[in-house]
Amino acid sequence: MSTPAYDALTRDFQRLYNLGHLQSMASWDQAVNMPPGGNEARAAAMTEMAALLHRLRTDPALAAALERAGGESLDDTQRANLREMRRDWAEVNGLPEALVERGSMATSRCEHAWRKQRPANDWAGFLPNLKEVLSVAREEAQRLSERLGVAPYDALMDRFEPGMRSDVVSRVFGEVRTWLPGLIRDVIARQSTEEVLAPQGPFPVPAQRALCEQSMRLMQFNFEAGRLDVSTHPFSGGMPEDVRLTTRFSDHEFLTSLMGTLHETGHGRYEQNLPRHWLGQPMARARSMAIHESQSLSFEMQLGGHPGFAGLLAPLVQQAFGDQPAFSAQNLNRLITRVKPGLIRVDADEVTYPAHVILRYEIERALIEGQAEAEDIPALWDERMQELLGIDTRGNFKDGPMQDVHWPAGLFGYFPCYSLGAMYAAQWFAAIRRAHPDVDARIAQGDLGVVFDWLSQHIWSAGSRWTTDELALRASGETLNPAHFKAHLQTRYLGA
Repeated sequence: MSTPAYDALTRDFQRLYNLGHLQSMASWDQAVNMPPGGNEARAAAMTEMAALLHRLRTDPALAAALERAGGESLDDTQRANLREMRRDWAEVNGLPEALVERGSMATSRCEHAWRKQRPANDWAGFLPNLKEVLSVAREEAQRLSERLGVAPYDALMDRFEPGMRSDVVSRVFGEVRTWLPGLIRDVIARQSTEEVLAPQGPFPVPAQRALCEQSMRLMQFNFEAGRLDVSTHPFSGGMPEDVRLTTRFSDHEFLTSLMGTLHETGHGRYEQNLPRHWLGQPMARARSMAIHESQSLSFEMQLGGHPGFAGLLAPLVQQAFGDQPAFSAQNLNRLITRVKPGLIRVDADEVTYPAHVILRYEIERALIEGQAEAEDIPALWDERMQELLGIDTRGNFKDGPMQDVHWPAGLFGYFPCYSLGAMYAAQWFAAIRRAHPDVDARIAQGDLGVVFDWLSQHIWSAGSRWTTDELALRASGETLNPAHFKAHLQTRYLGA
C-alpha cells in the first residue's frame, strides 16, 4: 500500500543523517587534529551546523508528515522507525534555535579551554566557562521537562537513556552503595596475598599503538570502516560507515591505552554492525547509551578481564615490548583485574568504577535541579570521594572534577549510562553462558566468535527496533537486573 508521508519522512531523515555525518567528522577533527588557532572558527562553523540541523528537525512540515504517516498502513518495522522519528522530533522541538546556538558555542569554548586548563589545575579559569554550560543545560532541562512531563534531570537523561528515570537510577545506585564499599575491602584483602610483577618499561608509543591495533584486530574491528587516533580524552565518534576511535599513550605504562582501546573497540564494533539496510533512519541508531556502554564494557571488562583472554593478549604484549616475567598470562590478568581505589574514572578497575559514576550522578543531578551550584562542585567532590573511596582530593582539580570531558561538553545525564551499561554487560554474559555453557573455555582457546555472534544477533542487529526494556527482554529473558552485576564481581574477584 502507498505510504507517501512515511516515504517523505525517510528521505528527510536520510538528509539529516548525511549532514550529521559531516558534523560528526568536524567534531572528531576538533578533538584530534585541529590546530589551537582554529577553535573560534570551528566553534562558529559547528554552531552554524547545529542551527541548520535544528531548523531542519523543527520544520513544521515534519510535524505534519509525522501526523499523516501515523494514519498510513505501515508494517511493524516502519512503525518502529516512526516511533523513533517522533521521539527525535519531541526532543528537538523542546528547544529554541537560539538556545541550541548558545549551547553549541558554550560547549565548544569550554571544552577547548578545558584541554589547557585541566593540566594546569586551573579551576578558577575553568569555572566561568562551566557556569555558562551549566546555565544552558538547566534551561534545556526545564524546557524539555515541560514538554516531556518529567523531572528536569530526567529530561536530560532521556536524551541518552530513553525511558530511564532518576528514581530507578537512585534506587539501583543506592543498592550498590550498600554493598560496594565492603566488596572493595574484601577484594583488596584477598588480592594482597597475590604476587604481582610490575612490567618494566619504558613502553615506546609506536609499540603501544601497534599493540592497540593488534588487539582491535583480535576483537575483529573492521579497519576498512574505521581507524584509531589520539585525543586528550579517549572516545568513539564518526558514523557506522566510518568509525573513529581514540586513545591516549604514556611511555611509562601501557595498560591504560590498551584497556581504553578495548573499551572504545566495543563501541566501534557496535556501530559497525548496526543494521546496514536501515542506515540513515532513526531505527538504525544504537538503542541507548547504556546499551552502547554495555558493548564497550563487554569488550573491556567482561572479555578484557577474563582470565582466558589474558592468554590471548600475552603473546601480543610480548611481541610489542619483549619477553619478561610480568607478561605471563596469569600476571597480565592480575594486573588487569587489580583493585585499588584511584582518582581517575577512566583508569579505574571494574570494582571501584561504580563509585566514580555514583559520585558524578549525585553531583550533576543536584546541579541540574538547582540544589548545588558550579562553585560547590569541588567540595561535593571531595566529600564523596572520601566517603566512597577513602581518597583525599582537596585542591586536586585536574584529577577531580576537571578530569572528564562530559561536563565541559554539556553532557549532563550521561554518567549513569556507564554503570547501567556494566550491569547490562553482566546480564548479557549471564545469558551467553546459559546459551553456551562452554563459553569460558572457548574464550581461552581464542574462539571469541561465540560472544560476537551472540551480541550481533541480540544487540547489534536490532539497532533501535525495540525499546530498551524490550531489547533486554528479548536478549536475556528479563529487563535490567543489577543482580547479575553483583554476582559477576563476586565470582570474578572473590570466587563466590
